[in-house]
Amino acid sequence: MENDTTTPKPSSGPTNTTIRIEEPSFPKDPNDPDRDQEHATGVSTGVNFRSRGSSMSSSHRPELVGGVYNPRSIISRGKRPADSRSSHDNGTSQSHLDIEEGDDWRGGYEKKKQVFKGRTLLWLAYQSVGVIYGDIGTSPLYVFSSTFTAPPTHRDLLQVLSVVIWSITILVTFKYIFVILHADNEGEGGTFSCYSLLTRFANITERDPREEVTARMERHLTNDLKPPTRSLRAKLEGSRFTHVLLKIIGVLAVSMVMSDGVLTPAQSVLGAVQGLSVVKPDISKSTVTGTTCGILVLLFLIQPLGTSKIASTFAPIVIVWLGLNFSFGIYNLVTFDWTVLKAFSPYFAFQFFIQHKTRAWRMLGGVLLSFTGVEALFADLGAFSLHAIQLSWMCYTYPCLLLAYIGQAAYISHHPDAYTNPFFNATPPGTLYPSLVIAILAAIVASQAMITATFQLISQIMKLSYCPQVKVVHTSQTFHGQIYVPFVNWLLMLGAILVTAVYGDTVKLGNAYGVCVMFVTFFDTCMVTLVSLIVWKLSPFLVFVPWLVFASVDGLYLSAALIKVPEGAWFTLTLSGILTSLFLLWRFGKENQWRAEAEDRFKPSHLIVKDKDEGGRLRLQPVWGGDPLSSLRGFGIFFDKTGVMTPAVFTHYVTKFVAIPEVAVFFHLHPVEAPTVLPEERYAVSHFTAVPGCYRLVIKHGFMDQVISPDLAALIYEQIRRFVVRQATERISALEKLRTGEDTDCEGEQEATKGETSHQSGSSGASGPDGVLLPVELRDEEAAAELARLDRAYASKILYVVGKEQMRIKTGAPIARRFMLSVFLWIRDNTRAKIANLQLAMDRLVEVGFVKEI
Repeated sequence: MENDTTTPKPSSGPTNTTIRIEEPSFPKDPNDPDRDQEHATGVSTGVNFRSRGSSMSSSHRPELVGGVYNPRSIISRGKRPADSRSSHDNGTSQSHLDIEEGDDWRGGYEKKKQVFKGRTLLWLAYQSVGVIYGDIGTSPLYVFSSTFTAPPTHRDLLQVLSVVIWSITILVTFKYIFVILHADNEGEGGTFSCYSLLTRFANITERDPREEVTARMERHLTNDLKPPTRSLRAKLEGSRFTHVLLKIIGVLAVSMVMSDGVLTPAQSVLGAVQGLSVVKPDISKSTVTGTTCGILVLLFLIQPLGTSKIASTFAPIVIVWLGLNFSFGIYNLVTFDWTVLKAFSPYFAFQFFIQHKTRAWRMLGGVLLSFTGVEALFADLGAFSLHAIQLSWMCYTYPCLLLAYIGQAAYISHHPDAYTNPFFNATPPGTLYPSLVIAILAAIVASQAMITATFQLISQIMKLSYCPQVKVVHTSQTFHGQIYVPFVNWLLMLGAILVTAVYGDTVKLGNAYGVCVMFVTFFDTCMVTLVSLIVWKLSPFLVFVPWLVFASVDGLYLSAALIKVPEGAWFTLTLSGILTSLFLLWRFGKENQWRAEAEDRFKPSHLIVKDKDEGGRLRLQPVWGGDPLSSLRGFGIFFDKTGVMTPAVFTHYVTKFVAIPEVAVFFHLHPVEAPTVLPEERYAVSHFTAVPGCYRLVIKHGFMDQVISPDLAALIYEQIRRFVVRQATERISALEKLRTGEDTDCEGEQEATKGETSHQSGSSGASGPDGVLLPVELRDEEAAAELARLDRAYASKILYVVGKEQMRIKTGAPIARRFMLSVFLWIRDNTRAKIANLQLAMDRLVEVGFVKEI
């Protein structure tokens, strides 16, 4: 079961503090004749409603009743903003028109790409070295030992070195740094972000109704596309097969990165601990395994500190490590054999394949280790930025890695047997032990790239409903893409420890490594090719040649990596398949749920109508039975999942009880892609003209905001009341403009200030002999009547109405469909938001149950 509500789950960094605001007390008026009045509806809800006091007088109304606050800046209240809300001249309410008047809350806080410059960019580039390049940066420890099986000749060494240099240059520098990193989805990277980007420019997926409200579609006009691209997009949009294929590719790439996220920490830390055998050859296997597991636990325990702190701590280690490789490379190049620089000529790379043929193809399984971790470079884009990654790669990491391999080759050309442990054998005299310490530390932090990438990708697939919602903590207010996912962190830790305990050897783990990397790089090539055609509108003739080159290189390495499948790569492929199946199953279930819920998405006028023959009494539409509705004295707050149309909980409440609260508010919490929301933009109120006393309140909150309301009803009441006063002020201003023909904008703003604050200042607003101006709520009869309705309903009783939705599989469904939906419902029932998370007063809570067939 899933509650028909949006549960506030504020995520915040470790520096946030909880702020509590005391619940205001509202004294009862013993002379209120409606205080103890009961309004029977003929249906017992089994809920005891707590009576409230009399209508709110200005002297008892609190100035602050809770809301959404950024704990870092709560002391800064800010000035009253200019009224930027939409103005509507609605002199006479026309109930036959289904109009929602007031604030349009949609838009204004879409996710936007962050661009950094100056010192901030340099700081991000520094941090990126500590996170992104730990994996690819430790490759010099084992590339030559994994490629050669015997001491190489000088020519073989030059050829392999040339292949390594050009593989890094083509696949990392040219493909990823110069091309693929530009295919971001508002700053987010990874294969799935490319798929998400395509869904904004082509109709290739269904959307969650909650996302449809704010989704920013940017589909190019057909005539703006070149004929081949136009035809391609039409085929993509019209073919269900391509819809499913693109979906599978995007989710499979995420699953493969997550599989490497389990394998990489075990492989890198285990390899680092086994490196102690250089000093202590008789170290036992149990000691190695136990030490590795302990380090893994520590590595995952520090993840809640956040990407920024971890990256700042790890960056010096990786920087020193790459600096050692750079300096050792220069030393060996000068001391032993500078002629290995000839490997920069691609001639030697081509000769490698021409001379060795099948053997060369098999040796690519070792060469590809020189760029493993490149998939994390794209996936981690959201945590850093395009220019920061380009800067750190081109100015530091790339030259250091090239010099590392060149220096090792120079040493091996004079000492062929040194290929078995190229880094430590090639260290200059007296630097072995310092190098060992730095190498072990660098290998330990190498896994951070995949851990951070996993957090990024899980966040992405949750947004498109491929994964159940789990808590996401934003760890930086400055860098919006730096996140931590607790549930995934502990799963990765358990997986890494389990893999370490089962395998216990880097040779066995190494056999499982590389296949997923090549699949992901190939998927990236294909996805970015589609992006370049459909999103960037590049000519197919311009795109074809780079795609052919990159796809050919990817395919060559992928085919070589597939040799490892029987030797151990089956593990990561199997794990990826399981994760992909779960993600697709969840999406399949959600799509069926959306279709089942679609019948409840309509405007309030399709549910309720005014009966003109009975003096405007409300009754249900004929399709719902046409019964007249009883008016229930009270203030009903209906929790709304989508923020548009009529909430399903309201529909079922009205049709089941055949009654409607005197004031009904559709309450929706809307998270936005920003650290905090400006106070003047947090609350959006609108009024339904078809149903008297019916409003919608949307509260926007950023990922660093905390929703704090000891009395949620008081907060909602205050916002609705201010909205009514503001609407009256706008009407009066418009009338005065018409009457005087003068520009009274300034005066209108002053009126708005008086009207909005009159209920807080305690002003009676009575007109005396001295000509004191009446407050706006007394000058406008419509506003006075509506405020009286609000005060009367709020003082009577408060209802929190929450939907409790159950899903049932349709009878006669095929066995396979029943199985998949049964698994989906089981996961859904065990991951749904609990009522307790809302922290509502349980004696005011009404749960309305309803069943949907899928």
